Amino acid sequence: VSEADAIAGKHLKQLADAGLTEDTIVFYYADHGSGMPRSKRWPCNSGLQVPVVVYFPAKWKHLAPPEYKPGGASDRLISFVDFAPTLLSLAGVQPPAWMQGHAFAGKFITPPQPFIYGFRGRMDERIDCVRSVTDGRYVYLRNFMPHLSQGQHVDYQFQTPTTRVWNDLFKAGKTTPAQSLFWEVPKAPEELYDLTTDPDEVKNLASSPQYQAILTKMREAQRNLATNIRDVGLLPEGEIHSRSTGSAPYTMGHDDAKYPFARVFATASLASSLKADALPQLRQSLTDSDSAVRYWAALGVLMRGKDAVTAAHADLQKALTDAAPSVRVPAAQALAQHGSPADLDQALPLLVDLADWGKHDVFTSIAALNALGALAQKAKPALAAIKALPEKGASPDGRFNSYVPRLLADLRTSLGDTIKPAGKKAPGKKGKKKAE
Repeated sequence: VSEADAIAGKHLKQLADAGLTEDTIVFYYADHGSGMPRSKRWPCNSGLQVPVVVYFPAKWKHLAPPEYKPGGASDRLISFVDFAPTLLSLAGVQPPAWMQGHAFAGKFITPPQPFIYGFRGRMDERIDCVRSVTDGRYVYLRNFMPHLSQGQHVDYQFQTPTTRVWNDLFKAGKTTPAQSLFWEVPKAPEELYDLTTDPDEVKNLASSPQYQAILTKMREAQRNLATNIRDVGLLPEGEIHSRSTGSAPYTMGHDDAKYPFARVFATASLASSLKADALPQLRQSLTDSDSAVRYWAALGVLMRGKDAVTAAHADLQKALTDAAPSVRVPAAQALAQHGSPADLDQALPLLVDLADWGKHDVFTSIAALNALGALAQKAKPALAAIKALPEKGASPDGRFNSYVPRLLADLRTSLGDTIKPAGKKAPGKKGKKKAE
């Protein structure tokens, strides 16, 4: 903190030396923290709350929010998505209606917002889908993939000693129930925390009768935002790219012919509810004309475990030949993880093939490798084939290039292959190149 303040001081001195202090509105704000668990990439309060300081010189105080005063504090809820419309507003430009944020200063300032929102999707090599809402006191999380642990093995996060120690203690049975939540599955489909009594966000109130009105309010806020922005993050990531070929994801997402949001959102919500009586509808959705609907239906069967896989066996068998790789991956994982030995024999080679970055796009490879990792020792018969998989392939951006090699290294290690690929160093060793 002292170092950051010193850097800010240098910039403020540059303004003063240039005689611009009284002409300049200054924004000073933090990042969302390091790679420590429940910090960076976490959509709950511990991962999203960051400090923001804004200075308005006397010349520009008429552009400040009405509650502004030097040295004062504001309870106004703001988010990074508000910065762009706020800067436009300060410049006298009305923010366009398609912007998701709200101006909190300037000529076109908006009233304080009742909620701000959080999103969690793929984190480097791991996949998840969480949305959150807070009104400043309560935090609501909607876990669309409750079958995945919060503590998935993200290489960047496991570079932090805190993560490794916490994980070791959990595996040794030395963590308390509250400390164990981070590593356990399934996650609750819905989480609700009262920050005034539970700042650590470990006492889930979603099932408490006295909090149902608050839960309903927060749930509706999340649904309303997802509907208003047509949340494209509910698509399998590869399909965000393939469906928006020749246009931006925003444009694709607002074309119902390319993205039937209502059906996708309804199926994702039903799948992740973990309700047993949802299975008939999920089986029906496996025949939907849209692959994203079929993707969530297959995930919904997977999430429900052995009994659901047995009941939907024929549907999953058919899904193994689906035209969309995004559907084939969860269908194969469901059969391999919860089906018979014959199902495993059929599904395992399919997952290995889908994991081949030389044959498929990087998103399919990432999804298939995550599915193979979830199988744990059931994937052992495929170890030789997994070791032969390529670590290079085509991707839309160089940032993806390290993800498949990381997943392959983790998978080989978990299956008992102690031979590290050439040029790799063990995590945590001095000299290891910092992960993205």
